Amino acid sequence: MASAIKQKKTKPYNEVNSIARSPTLQTVLMVEKFIKDNSGEFKKTELFNNLPKKVMWQTFQVIMEYLESVLKIAYDREGYIVYIWNPLLAEKYKNRDDLTWKG
Repeated sequence: MASAIKQKKTKPYNEVNSIARSPTLQTVLMVEKFIKDNSGEFKKTELFNNLPKKVMWQTFQVIMEYLESVLKIAYDREGYIVYIWNPLLAEKYKNRDDLTWKG
């Protein structure tokens, strides 16, 4: 007699976030530009609701985590999103011998 209980198949790898979708570069750039143009004006949910194009919440979360991890955005004390990336400062310091990583 065959078992009526089906076993769950396990995946051969660990998924960090199985619900989140991987954002396209175009979507990441759209969100980044919107934050840059509206720096300090929106909190996270407000920003999500005012994006020029609709994005899934989970995808938006992935983008926000990425932008924060590469130091392009930060949150102020009240939760407003601020664009902090400064390409001119980065260019100024990128070729300094005392700051370069020699790993």
